[in-house]
Amino acid sequence: MESVKVFIRLIRVFFALALGGAIAAGSALAVFTIRWGRTMPDYRLLDSWKLGSTTKVYARDHTLVATLTPKLPGGGRVNRTLVNLEQISPYMTAAAVTSEDRRFFEHYGLDPYGFARNFLRLVQGDDVQGGSTLTNQLIKNTLLGDLKQARTLERKIKEWFLSLQVERTFTKDEILQNYLNVIYWGDGGKTDIVGIHGAAKAYFGKDPRDLSLAESVYLASLIPNPARYFDYKAMRPLMEDRFNRMVEDGWITIEEARKAKLEVIQPKGWQVSYDAKGNITKASLVNRDAKNLPAVVTERAPHFIQQVEKELIERFGYDTVYGSGGLTVYTSLDLQAQNAVEKASRDARLPLREATLGAVLLDPFTGQVLGMVGQKIRPGQNLLEWNNAAQGQRQVGSSIKPILYTLGIEKGFNQDHTEYDGPGQFKCSNGCAGGWYKPNNFAYSYTYRNMPLREALDKSLNLPTVRLADELGLPAFFDKLKQLELPIADDVGLAAAIGAIETTPLKMAAAYAPFVNGGIYYKPTFLTHVTTPSGQVLYDSSRDKTDSHRVWSPQTAFVGLDFLQGVVNDLGEVEGGLSWRSRIAGWPVGGKTGTTNSVKDIWFMGVTPKAVGAVWSGKQEGGAMPNNVYSGDYMPPIWREMMVDYLKGKQPTNFDVPDGIGYRYMGYRGGTRYAYVARQNVMTVPQTDPEDPLPRYTPLEDYPRETDGEVVAIDSRTGLLADEFTPAESIVMRRITSSQKFDYAPESSP
Repeated sequence: MESVKVFIRLIRVFFALALGGAIAAGSALAVFTIRWGRTMPDYRLLDSWKLGSTTKVYARDHTLVATLTPKLPGGGRVNRTLVNLEQISPYMTAAAVTSEDRRFFEHYGLDPYGFARNFLRLVQGDDVQGGSTLTNQLIKNTLLGDLKQARTLERKIKEWFLSLQVERTFTKDEILQNYLNVIYWGDGGKTDIVGIHGAAKAYFGKDPRDLSLAESVYLASLIPNPARYFDYKAMRPLMEDRFNRMVEDGWITIEEARKAKLEVIQPKGWQVSYDAKGNITKASLVNRDAKNLPAVVTERAPHFIQQVEKELIERFGYDTVYGSGGLTVYTSLDLQAQNAVEKASRDARLPLREATLGAVLLDPFTGQVLGMVGQKIRPGQNLLEWNNAAQGQRQVGSSIKPILYTLGIEKGFNQDHTEYDGPGQFKCSNGCAGGWYKPNNFAYSYTYRNMPLREALDKSLNLPTVRLADELGLPAFFDKLKQLELPIADDVGLAAAIGAIETTPLKMAAAYAPFVNGGIYYKPTFLTHVTTPSGQVLYDSSRDKTDSHRVWSPQTAFVGLDFLQGVVNDLGEVEGGLSWRSRIAGWPVGGKTGTTNSVKDIWFMGVTPKAVGAVWSGKQEGGAMPNNVYSGDYMPPIWREMMVDYLKGKQPTNFDVPDGIGYRYMGYRGGTRYAYVARQNVMTVPQTDPEDPLPRYTPLEDYPRETDGEVVAIDSRTGLLADEFTPAESIVMRRITSSQKFDYAPESSP
């Protein structure tokens, strides 16, 4: 009797411990579930990933260059062609279900047997093994792609919860269709083999609808381990097992299985011989790369296409791009320009083997991007997805100087205005040592004389540049940079004048375009025409207003352009010119190099009458290059090669010269001819009629050219400073000293 009581006590203790353990495990699971639930992806994203959600992208000559499919959370860009179940052999769907999830049509996302087995393993601290349903695998390959194949409690909990939600929302056919479109089928060379369309093409050269029973079972047998491709003999027993299981599950008849076992199949790259009973007599892998695909979907200019997708989503929203049956997109991509940029990237001689580059060509009259490469192209190496041309924020160095010098022209100076070229220090309120900013010229070389702006820019001297910025005032310079959509750090100070500004080659090209087009800034765009499947026009560049605004008057812009042409042409190799290597026979060229401190970044910005181009180079991870690296040696030749190939076949033309431009000679280099705003009694002001982009001219009164003070707009009706309510015809420009500002201020001003 006593032994019975002891046994009962032991039973009670066992169940108490079991219950306590279950409660503790449940509590812990609840805590983890709440915490991980905050980062749970939205399962409804799968709803936008439909068959018709492919967006076709065309170049400007209507050549198909890419097909876009949604990039799901955590997943990299994989080119795939989506197919629906009607386009897939029923043998393939049956083989996949039998091979991967025999109870697929019976469960609700979680297989009770596999779930129980894996839960026990997780509680014991072991890795999970197998048991995944098709729904689990779909979630793992899409919504949880960022967790890769991690066998962790977090990944499994998220996978289970999402599977239940997906099963509750989608039909079994929708889940199976999505699964077959995302599953990984092996290495395809330049691209992974993802989805049944790619797998059918890669292994058998067929469309999915044409797969035979044996071919379907072969592909299904690769799903758990695509490396099985390399041992065809070992595949046969696996295939025979799946034939038998398909018979057991009622997918095929015994006779269909018998015929399939006798079927002669030849996966790409293999030469296989069979006897009359279907047994392998010889199997040789004669070409390991035969299954490799150049791409499941052809895609040109990947970095350009990346920006096309970004602009599409920004303009129209993710749901419109991918949830409405897909779009037809015509872009600004010029294949001649793209080929030119790619060739220049391949041929580019860079300072270091680990250096890379970014390059872009832009139409200055529309802002349309013609071609783009975001990396150095090297034979046999896949391009990194990171796009230095559009994403890489790098210091621009001296390539910013032409904007400052052109601001000087706008404020009334000429190219022969002088600034002192010698050491100096400038008051600094932004953390400079001792409160003084002390810039230096390259190699600490100075002429110790007053130097014309033209010469100072030709030689890219820092001290005259900083003195010019100090004289014009940083607020005016920063305002101009903002008009050109170039970002300014809060604490940059006068260092901005010599390049302490970070931006991308794409934005720098857009900032240089106004020099060519008469002073208009156009926001860069990659699109020209976008329509929905029903034919609705969402965007038409010839119809819809371009995002643009005036930055310079036509005369000021042209003098800035003349500065750039001087940089290229005034000094040759013997004279130590910076940019002479960018010259193109028969074409006018302007441009400017740029080099940052410690030679971290080197640039060349160049313009022609047909296109603006930007080239940057540096280490991808950042950091200094050798001190003897000189941007003029490396960057102008790269720019020249891409521009020459783009201009090939085009009739040479000159830059447009607006009214009001005159020319003079200065003593610099024996008589350098420079452009200036000849009509000193006129000043360009914005046109008040938005339908007429031409500027209006207003007479100037008392406008001395080379005196101290600031040029301001005066309302001729009141004699006070003009404001936003002053009509254009009532504006006059006058130079006044700082102390006179109070005399002209409106009475309401403090």
